[in-house]
Amino acid sequence: MTDVLQFEAADETATLAFGAALAESLLATQKHNAIVALIGPLGAGKTRLVQAVAHAAGVEQAAIASPTFVLIHEYMGHVPIFHFDAYRLRSEVEFMALGPEEYFAQPGWSFVEWADRVPNCLPSNRLEISILPTGQTARQLTIRALGAPYEKTLDELNRRLTFY
Repeated sequence: MTDVLQFEAADETATLAFGAALAESLLATQKHNAIVALIGPLGAGKTRLVQAVAHAAGVEQAAIASPTFVLIHEYMGHVPIFHFDAYRLRSEVEFMALGPEEYFAQPGWSFVEWADRVPNCLPSNRLEISILPTGQTARQLTIRALGAPYEKTLDELNRRLTFY
């Protein structure tokens, strides 16, 4: 079983392909519930990745926006998607006031941008994706499986990425 995977996205097309592969992998292994922690600097492409996953999961792309000012967006596709942004929050207490545990417990996929700001608020079992810009449109993604269910997701993702 794999617990860490590296993916080099040379351009936005590759990032979109990664998002589609992630959505397919989540549908195959975590259809009813998944927590995905997103980490990376401003402009790394965290929101763009959520857009790609949500679009591949049946959400109209125009409906997907950065949750920076709203803090949580909910999208309905093949599975509900809950998109959090912890960037503007000053503490983990503020994040907990949003009620993330209620979202995490219900059917759906929760994506938490700036997850490194609220690590103690996240379930110990989750998928963690660090995005590092390596060029104007190039990105290095490091995907970590935290917990056995997510190791299956990572294995499935690795298998699917060989097709892109």
